[in-house]
Amino acid sequence: MSEQLLKACKELIDDARIGCTDLVFKDICLEVLSKGRAVLSDKQFENLVAYTAAKMKTKLEVKPEFLIPR
Repeated sequence: MSEQLLKACKELIDDARIGCTDLVFKDICLEVLSKGRAVLSDKQFENLVAYTAAKMKTKLEVKPEFLIPR
């Protein structure tokens, strides 16, 4: 069960990275980490923290098809 919770937390982080601006993404990360701390083991939480930190270092890539023509 806890492995599923860890996977769900990572999926929330991934979804937020795709669909949010940097500021909103960071806010969501803090919320996920806060709630994850309560339900994950220490080792899993450390894994989630490392995963989240790596995602925070990546910049959101805007694909050309999403750009509004001028």
